[in-house]
Amino acid sequence: MKNLLEELSSEQLVEVERQFKIYSNGANDIIPENELKNKIARSLLKNSPLKIKLGLDPSAPDVHIGHTVVLNKLKQFQENGHIIQLIIGDFTGKIGDPTGKSSVRKQLTNEEVQNNAKTYFEQFSKVLDMEKVELYYNSKWLSKLNLEDIIRISSSITVARLLERNDFSERYSTGKPISLHEFFYPLMQGYDSVELESDVELGGTDQHFNVLMGRQLQEHFGKEKQIVILLPLLEGLDGVEKMSKSKNNYIGVDDNPIDMYGKTMSIPDELIVKYITLITDLSLIEKNEFKEELEIGNLHPKEAKMFLARTIVRMYHDEQETEKAEESFKAVFQKRTLPNEIPVVKWQGEKVIPIIELLVELKLLKSKTEARKMIQNGGVRINTEKVNDTHLQVKTFDEPIIQVGKRKFIKLKPE
Repeated sequence: MKNLLEELSSEQLVEVERQFKIYSNGANDIIPENELKNKIARSLLKNSPLKIKLGLDPSAPDVHIGHTVVLNKLKQFQENGHIIQLIIGDFTGKIGDPTGKSSVRKQLTNEEVQNNAKTYFEQFSKVLDMEKVELYYNSKWLSKLNLEDIIRISSSITVARLLERNDFSERYSTGKPISLHEFFYPLMQGYDSVELESDVELGGTDQHFNVLMGRQLQEHFGKEKQIVILLPLLEGLDGVEKMSKSKNNYIGVDDNPIDMYGKTMSIPDELIVKYITLITDLSLIEKNEFKEELEIGNLHPKEAKMFLARTIVRMYHDEQETEKAEESFKAVFQKRTLPNEIPVVKWQGEKVIPIIELLVELKLLKSKTEARKMIQNGGVRINTEKVNDTHLQVKTFDEPIIQVGKRKFIKLKPE
């Protein structure tokens, strides 16, 4: 590719560096870096926006903060006038992305794909200006491919190359089955980039193989190769596992302000900078100032975490709700008082009931074993008083306020 940086004015060179610093901030890898700068230069010289691709298989429609790592990076491109290409894998979703899976993925139905995609759009609008996003369903071009086309596409890669993928190689070495259709997933995802002539594709580090396939296929079909930006996976509230609803270590974009604030305050201190970098809408200057203040000790981790919590709540709610969430947190966790708004449950059960049975019936805990452990660890309170007796009999007619952990509150209202 011709070095277009040599054709830029000094002002344009500054603009290339400005954009590059924004896009590279927080990125795990850019493949290759110099070509990204060249792409930005081309967009300036031709006054033509870059096409930034994100492919989605709508198999898990509930969006949490971990998903917004890539969405916030898309937003940065969007704010600089570039075109966002969201590809809904209604065709590839029927194959199922085998990434990280030890067995064959369940194939989605048309109805599941459409319903999940609708939910994605609603939740993505919390981060992106969806009116300026180009939406595509890859069945538009993939369903039209005939056998000859598919053979031509598959000729661009060897089986040995496909088996380099960790999930495939592990399954192959342990004798676990790999269905032939699974090999076509990365090929079809890569062909999306050929069809849309994407300039940049974003993905998590777990998508390394898939997004690089776009570069390989574009070259195979004589197209200009896209740049790949790989973003880190975000650890959840436990600070260990990848954020996931199944692991219950997540912050949902649809969480209410109080839960969102409280969950953020529970993350380990060592994740504060990573969260600020990857999931907030702060400017690069603001992020760097925040990191510096924290590193030199001018900002206490607790204050830093409260700032992070305010920022996240403000992004998905409003200033008034943010203030209420912070006041609620201070009242409950600093002043040890009860929150102003507590969910009320109409109780039709026993007037006197063992605490463990009550916790399970209210679905505050999944099992009697979990309830017993929570009490023994000091995690259950009634009317702000810690429960120490696992055999405690609760008088439900007294309309008790039950607290489990730091954020779960319920007030019983007998009928």
